[in-house]
Amino acid sequence: MTEAGAGVRRRYGDAAVAAGVTAALLVTAASGDRPGPALTVAGYGLLTVGGLALAARRRAPRVVLAVTGACAVGYQAAGFDVPVVAFLFAVYAAVRAGHRGITAAASVLMLAALPVAALLSGPSDAGEAFARARGALEIAWLVAAAAAGEALRQAERRADEAERTREEVARRRADEERLRIARELHDSLTHQISVIKVQSEVAVHVARRRGEEVPATLLAIQEAGREASRELRATLEALRDDDTAPPRGLDDVPELVERARVWGLEATLSVAGRPADVPAAVDRTVYRIVQESLTNVARHAGAGTASVRIDCRPEALTVSVEDDGRATPSLPPVPGLGLLGMRERVTALGGLLTAGPRAGGGFAVRAELPVERAL
Repeated sequence: MTEAGAGVRRRYGDAAVAAGVTAALLVTAASGDRPGPALTVAGYGLLTVGGLALAARRRAPRVVLAVTGACAVGYQAAGFDVPVVAFLFAVYAAVRAGHRGITAAASVLMLAALPVAALLSGPSDAGEAFARARGALEIAWLVAAAAAGEALRQAERRADEAERTREEVARRRADEERLRIARELHDSLTHQISVIKVQSEVAVHVARRRGEEVPATLLAIQEAGREASRELRATLEALRDDDTAPPRGLDDVPELVERARVWGLEATLSVAGRPADVPAAVDRTVYRIVQESLTNVARHAGAGTASVRIDCRPEALTVSVEDDGRATPSLPPVPGLGLLGMRERVTALGGLLTAGPRAGGGFAVRAELPVERAL
């Protein structure tokens, strides 16, 4: 159940308890002796107010404690020999909320005020008045209500501590897993990428020293090695620093498009609207979608051109990447892990991703990301 649903259920439960206690108080009062008409109206009014006040015992336990106590003294003084059940409920709620000192003081005042109220109601014998007051508020019941509230408060506190402990354990395990993944990535990929990067740079350097024309494919390998090294370093830093490293986002998309041109792809970029106040998760996802899409175009599509369009609106951000490659509706490409990863990212943000061949040939990827929901 959600937090909002639990809150609604608690409010309905409090209202039901208040109505039940009020009904019990009124029935008890109606079955006993009643004073004169004026005091009868006042007494019934105080019984009703004291009972219905319990509906707010979670939100304002101290106020409810004062109201139920004052009403109890009032209807005792009016001549209604009715147990102060509402005050006992208020004691329980106040102790459960942690107001033990105020509750103890209020209880002592009630123990002193009820005999006085019973005397004011008309009995001439002080012993009889005290007996009525003692019958209205047994000390044992008062202690029991306070003890029940304290016991539940301690149980809730222990439950909260257990929940915090579980969260800390889960966070620690997640940190350990991130570090393990970082070590695995470092051990398995860093060396190989470094070798590719160094060898391609040496090859480019040697070719230039000899005055030879550097092949475009070699330049692309060099740039890809540099970018892979930067990406791996950023990923390792993010894993080790709990995602505190500044990620790549919308501002880095032009660099992706420019790199695609180095690969020999005629790539264009158009941005509509102002990409202001974009949530960090959406910012990162747009970059990854464009990066993965252009990489797929360069590797598999056999395309000559690709266009990237980003449309920024107040409620959503749309990114689309289209190419003129070999894909056709009759011969769609086999979706790989890259497309699956894009879909997972977009779905996690509550967005929608569509990807498939275009009617006129080529492939199109389009993602719509809600800006407000991702905040």
